Amino acid sequence: MPGYHVKFQTVTVGGTDYLIRSLSDLQQYSDPLGEAELAGISPASWPLFGHLWPSARVLALAMHTIELTGKRILEIGAGLALASLVIHRRAGDMTVSDWHPLSQAFLNENLLLNKLGPLKYHAGNWEANNPELGRFDLIIGSDVLYERQQPGQLAGFIDRHAGPSAQIIIVDPDRGNRVGFCREMAELGYGFTTRRADHVMENGDPFKGRFLTFAQALALEPS
Repeated sequence: MPGYHVKFQTVTVGGTDYLIRSLSDLQQYSDPLGEAELAGISPASWPLFGHLWPSARVLALAMHTIELTGKRILEIGAGLALASLVIHRRAGDMTVSDWHPLSQAFLNENLLLNKLGPLKYHAGNWEANNPELGRFDLIIGSDVLYERQQPGQLAGFIDRHAGPSAQIIIVDPDRGNRVGFCREMAELGYGFTTRRADHVMENGDPFKGRFLTFAQALALEPS
């Protein structure tokens, strides 16, 4: 037994069904090797990676139609990585990143369940340099601003891994750290737009968060 309980649910994105293995509930903790403790993951936050959050569903739906040609794509704080599965099925150049010690194992199981080939995965520590990760043309994430220290850490991580003309798309369920994150990104030279995501998720439930979209704000010099 792995020390935790799982469930299986079918999620439909753009008319395609995905079978997702997730934690059965959010009242779980299993860290027999001390990997989560070493990574700074508390017992209270340990199960968060293993739940399919509403923001992840909204991001996955957006990724079903976004243009992928010629883009190297990174999902940050991916958790169960539903958006990455959608992009991977569309043959996008996808890399998955998370800091939870079980995230890669759940990703691999879900790839098998959906008859998809392997995906590139890198453990991503927002506080540290991750030189093996490289730079990307599109960086995506959902519900990644739930702790107070995260805006600065995340902005720095994104800046280190964004290519010169990268686009960053974050789906945020209106958490209080959103304003601080936008400010941190602006200080790093990124322009941004926000728009309400006032539409239903793929399962029909309403979602009231926002899309945060960033790109480097390059000053235009007169010719």
